[in-house]
Amino acid sequence: MTTSVFLTREIPDEGIKMLKRAGLKVEIYEGDKLIPRRELLRRVKGKDIILSMLTEKIDKQVMNAAGPSLKMIANYAVGFDNIDLKEAAKRNLVVTNAAHPNVSETVAEHAIALIFALAHRIVEADHYTRNGKYKGWEPQLLLGTDIVGKTLGLIGAGRIGGLVAQRLSEGFGVKIIYTDVKRNTAFEKTHRATFKTQTQLLREADFVSLHVPLLPSTHHLINDRAFSLMKQTAFLLNTSRGPVVDSAALVRALKKGKIAGAGIDVFEGEPQFARRKTDADYLQHAWNVILTPHTASATVETRQAMGRTAAENILAFVRGKKPPNQIISKPLSGT
Repeated sequence: MTTSVFLTREIPDEGIKMLKRAGLKVEIYEGDKLIPRRELLRRVKGKDIILSMLTEKIDKQVMNAAGPSLKMIANYAVGFDNIDLKEAAKRNLVVTNAAHPNVSETVAEHAIALIFALAHRIVEADHYTRNGKYKGWEPQLLLGTDIVGKTLGLIGAGRIGGLVAQRLSEGFGVKIIYTDVKRNTAFEKTHRATFKTQTQLLREADFVSLHVPLLPSTHHLINDRAFSLMKQTAFLLNTSRGPVVDSAALVRALKKGKIAGAGIDVFEGEPQFARRKTDADYLQHAWNVILTPHTASATVETRQAMGRTAAENILAFVRGKKPPNQIISKPLSGT
């Protein structure tokens, strides 16, 4: 019997071609936007595998709708907080993510791009020039801040944080400090980094960059207290998960000048910029804030690599092998 795979959104073609060449029955939601919940529940019925995006909540309701045929959920993302792992484990489902080295490289580049854009007021200067405000050189026009010699505070010392540290320390002489759930001596040696408590890091860093997963312990990790500890000249960067930052607290900190600005790729109220409309409106018009639409991993090379990774996970599973990026459970017999 042919294994059926439902993709909740079309992805770059390489992964899809791999699945089809292997003889799997591939069905893709035809819309170019988020699949409606009712449509998702209808389309997963009877499928063996769901290839999901991080925008879809794959919970008990979806698993019930799929029925007993469902054996695997392959997430087209590194994170997997959109999947109810406890429910999946109860059903002995295999769950995988699309963690590929390219993703870390690309997200690290995006975080660095936000740092430079904020420090040199690139977005603001672009709008200023395009809107005809530039009338001639001025000695104090749109003054930014240097990056050379500053201190970067990494909250999360994983691969992405390490890549950001490497490029900024080696290329620009940036001092690296970090905090994590535990001290990482290998990270310290590789990146000449110094471990700090979160309180110490927030007080000392000129740029605070978030690289943590979304867990109960990291929800609203950056809140009013955190902002009160940061330098008034410091910038916050978030390329991790939106709810790690309390969006209301972020707006309060920006309005009161408690921090200099923020570069935000992920949002607590995504696709809105904040939980409250008034906060979202503020962020949309604040010149010291750069907003990108969850595109930190959005390069042709990386998105193709993610598709190949998702396909490799699926093909390993149907062939009775352990998927390379397995999160929970183990292959079932008879697939």
